[in-house]
Amino acid sequence: MAHTETPTVLTVPNLVSTSRVVLAVGFLAMDAVPVRLALIAVASLTDFLDGWIARRTKVASRFGALIDPVADRFFVLCVVIAYVLGDQLTVWQAVVIFFRDIMSLIGWFVARNVSWLRPIRFRARPLGKIVTGLQLLTFIAVLLAPATVDGLVIAVGVLGLVATVDYTLMLWRERVR
Repeated sequence: MAHTETPTVLTVPNLVSTSRVVLAVGFLAMDAVPVRLALIAVASLTDFLDGWIARRTKVASRFGALIDPVADRFFVLCVVIAYVLGDQLTVWQAVVIFFRDIMSLIGWFVARNVSWLRPIRFRARPLGKIVTGLQLLTFIAVLLAPATVDGLVIAVGVLGLVATVDYTLMLWRERVR
């Protein structure tokens, strides 16, 4: 089913995606556990809703394709910064949580600067979505079940590595088409 390419930035899905930036700033500003849990829950919901609304209404935009992952990463970055500053995560745990994101960013820059990779469109992959979900679960565990955080961070790291390999293989396959 084809999606309509919408040139406007002001679509409902884009506004839903952009709301995660506001939620991220709220996370940095508030340190009450119930508020932080609510912010994580709402951010998770908006991460699902933006794509669902875009597909349901057949509205797609280049801005939406850009802002969705940027808003996701910004939310994750703000949460991790808040947890590191609050001594709820170590710097090494933060690095492990960000591994997949750092590798994706490097891959994006490489793809934009290597002429034969430029036409390739980056799309969300199932493993990447699982890593994002596991990151959000880890953020909840920091607040509700700190004893489980080490195991969850390891799982995020392992799945992040697998997702990085998955993205790399996708790029490799796409370049030969």
